[in-house]
Amino acid sequence: MQQPLWTPSAARKDGSRMTAFIHDVNDRYGLRLTDYDALHRFSVERQDDFWNAVWDFCDVRASVRGERVLIDGDKMPGARYFPDARLNYAENALRRRDDTPALIFRGEDKARSELSWNELYVSVARMARALRAAGVQPGDRVAGIVPNMPETAVAFLGAVAIGAIWSSCSPDFGERGILDRFGQIEPKVLIVCDGYYYNGKALDISDKVDHVLQHLPTVERVVVIDYLGRGSDTAQKLPHAVVYGDFLGNDPAGEIDFAQLPVDHPIYILFSSGTTGVPKCIVHRTGGIILKHLTEQKLHGDIKAGDRLFYFSTCGWMMWNWLMSGLMSEATLILYDGSPFAPSERVLFDYADEVGMTHFGTSAKYIDAVKKTGWRPIETHRLETVRTMYSTGSPLAPESFDFVYAAIKPDIHLASVSGGTDLCGCFVSGNPLLPVYEGEIQSPSLGNAMDVFDDAGRPMPRGKGEMVCKAPFPSMPVMFWNDPTGEKYFNAYFARFPGIWTHGDFAEWTEHGGMIIHGRSDATLNPGGVRIGTAEIYAQVEQIPDVLEAIAIGQDWDGDVRVVLFVRLRNGAALDEQLVKRIKTQIRVGASPRHVPAKVIAVSDIPRTKSGKITELAVRDVIHGREVKNKEALANPEALDLYKDLAELQG
Repeated sequence: MQQPLWTPSAARKDGSRMTAFIHDVNDRYGLRLTDYDALHRFSVERQDDFWNAVWDFCDVRASVRGERVLIDGDKMPGARYFPDARLNYAENALRRRDDTPALIFRGEDKARSELSWNELYVSVARMARALRAAGVQPGDRVAGIVPNMPETAVAFLGAVAIGAIWSSCSPDFGERGILDRFGQIEPKVLIVCDGYYYNGKALDISDKVDHVLQHLPTVERVVVIDYLGRGSDTAQKLPHAVVYGDFLGNDPAGEIDFAQLPVDHPIYILFSSGTTGVPKCIVHRTGGIILKHLTEQKLHGDIKAGDRLFYFSTCGWMMWNWLMSGLMSEATLILYDGSPFAPSERVLFDYADEVGMTHFGTSAKYIDAVKKTGWRPIETHRLETVRTMYSTGSPLAPESFDFVYAAIKPDIHLASVSGGTDLCGCFVSGNPLLPVYEGEIQSPSLGNAMDVFDDAGRPMPRGKGEMVCKAPFPSMPVMFWNDPTGEKYFNAYFARFPGIWTHGDFAEWTEHGGMIIHGRSDATLNPGGVRIGTAEIYAQVEQIPDVLEAIAIGQDWDGDVRVVLFVRLRNGAALDEQLVKRIKTQIRVGASPRHVPAKVIAVSDIPRTKSGKITELAVRDVIHGREVKNKEALANPEALDLYKDLAELQG
């Protein structure tokens, strides 16, 4: 019997918001729910009652609520939640007005600042007023090429306060990548920085922004954040540009006139990775995001007023949008911009101790990278305040679970979560009431009717298959931009199993009621007709110290598919016969003989998206001689050249 790595104490369970919510539901509806499984069944079988309870328990602010909670609940897509309500995301985020910190910021070791709740409110009021004065109307787009810093949060909140639609990317995006996104949505105002810091270097982006603006004729005003101290020079160089401070002005801000909007009014546009073509523009709905994020953060994350929430993310990843919602729980947001390894792997843990993080969010790749250094934070850092560590972006390997508890902190809630840009949230989540088992995500998220289907659309209580959601949920996208008939939207999620959301993850249930994600189903390997998730291979390879990271693809070969594994090695290591044998043995013993690659090839770099995810599909296209349609979606597109015409793939 597998033993848990961590079990919440009785005091922690009893004091959690999840437990308080169970009591609230029982009192409200005369029920006797006693555990999470019962609560989850209630959340998907009685959606009207569940979301009604979430609205009250999480204190959603609205000028109008209306009596209807869910209409067309049998339609997917098509269901609508609180169709009569009128509300505003920024009003829900700015519910505090005091002198305690709302935002704490570090930009590597180059910049630091804080904004109190009062200062944040005043800044957002000025931003909202300035945007209105610039002619921005509800539904207009305000876009940002911006770092994860307080000025960006102010711009986002100011835009949505007046009903504008926000969209952002990080300043390391290339010109083509920016235009592939913002060229589709035609922003009226563009918020940019004069540059950014990464790995100790100051990187100017003014020339890139100038070129981008030449292809964005809809932009009427450019606002320049002075990050590197070159803001004035950059503003003089760009058309229609003004420095951020001048745009906001210093006049008394007054109260914000929050636009009262329908639940389905768009709040922001996120983008698919775009590695197989021009990125899809995924439009999210205001009320759906409020309900989904409050559920995930207050209940699943047990985030409380005064907590200090950190997530390492750029503004080109959905986790930045998720992080911003922490304000609705009255948490202080801990922002960081730059490399998490500058000047060393200790920088984020130094930050955690310095500011007293309670929730430390990062990626699975980051945890593995820290593990690979051999350093053990438990020996050098207190981390007394850290209650929860989040991990997402890719499946967290079982050994990384062990590393967190052995080398970071033994009494910590490791919340491995999985979802995506498509819902700007989690389908499967951490859970403060349940134990943590090695390699497993604890539970399906509240309000999400999750299952695993085989190819014929039949549920699979055991075994690996397609992860699906069988019922609607509030944060389904309202639409794709430039998809007037909804055909692209339908084909993305509902074409395979009508009326069922197919997410594209290869997954299986565990005996504990949790889930294991084995990677993207479109990257699933099929040697001999047997489906294998790439994450199963990575979990084994990551245990070998000489291998820093790996990427596995299926190569069409001799009428079948064979597994090819590319590995990036640590400095000084060589891929000799002994290391190849070690890799294959580890995979054979730890996974199965079918997982063993036919070829193991050393490469100096692995292509990844801007949010840090490795791109199996792009590599697979390259080795088969197919064009990669949108290299601008990659952080390091030059890495693809390493996979062209490899002699090792010819035999």
